[in-house]
Amino acid sequence: MADSTAFTFKTDSGEERSINPKDLVAVVPGPDDSLSTVIYVEHDPQDDTALPKAIITKGTAQPTIPLQDTSDEETHIIISTASGTTKAQLFHDQVLTPILESLFPKGHPNFLTHVTDSPSSIKNLTSDIFLPTAQAGIPLRILLLSGDGGIVDLINGLSSHPKSPSYLPPKLVLLPLGTANALYHSTTAGQDTTWGLRALASQVSKPLPTFTATFSPGARLLTHEGQIEEALPTNEAGDPVLHGAVVASWAMHASLVADSDTPAYRPHGISRFQMAAKEALFPADGSLPHAYQGTISLLRNGEWSPIPETQHMYVLASLVSNLERKFCISPHTGVLDGRLAVVRFGPRSGGRR
Repeated sequence: MADSTAFTFKTDSGEERSINPKDLVAVVPGPDDSLSTVIYVEHDPQDDTALPKAIITKGTAQPTIPLQDTSDEETHIIISTASGTTKAQLFHDQVLTPILESLFPKGHPNFLTHVTDSPSSIKNLTSDIFLPTAQAGIPLRILLLSGDGGIVDLINGLSSHPKSPSYLPPKLVLLPLGTANALYHSTTAGQDTTWGLRALASQVSKPLPTFTATFSPGARLLTHEGQIEEALPTNEAGDPVLHGAVVASWAMHASLVADSDTPAYRPHGISRFQMAAKEALFPADGSLPHAYQGTISLLRNGEWSPIPETQHMYVLASLVSNLERKFCISPHTGVLDGRLAVVRFGPRSGGRR
């Protein structure tokens, strides 16, 4: 008997097959009542970080989407080659491409592919292509093979100029090829294990909440492992600003993210954060973790109120529930609910929970 919680269908050879419904990308109807195309992914049972395998087969199953022969939206694919453990190109070639060919048999050859070759590639693409297209009111879809950093670059590029009256926000399909992929894991909430591929077949979209961080005059953006200073973009008042959709942090969280973003740490994938955290929590000289000094005020009901403590260890403002797939930092944050949660605690020893 088939598992009632599984998605079950019959292949064109008559074999009954059952899969986890979380692995289903789409069932595309065939023309003239012919067999449907069932698209799903298979995972490596020994390695949950390995890329999935795309399975595309003919079978008898209830379609989940209409037959799509074309794409009415201008579609761009961004392959962020340096994201995560640098598997974005492999994912594009082995997983994404055959699925696009099945979902959009006529439209996919018109999709435009961009391969990043520098840390500024996504910013440049946004400035040169995506922002002008959105400002002109042209429907635009962006398939982003990246992590949270690519999203931040895209958002800042789209927010770099006032919106025109005809501005049409691009649709973003996030394919999580970064290290932590906080936004992806927070929006899917464990209900989609297709690495974002299911969103390709969906016509449903939701606005992406963002925040703006304003800095003091003279503030600079550090890049290239802190070796290069860049001027921050400014708002209409001339204040330095950055925009985000994931987290804004200070103190230890900001330090370990920066410290782990090096060529030596990146090949370790998600473990790089734990490696950097261990060094920060247990300094080699045996001293206590660094205590950060500063005044923090929170805006509640239209009024700023400072918190009493002026020494801090961890300060995080978050629009997401999860920083990693299994690391829930804000359990009360809903999917894209636009609420900014603040997580903070003061100085303590590295072994204290």
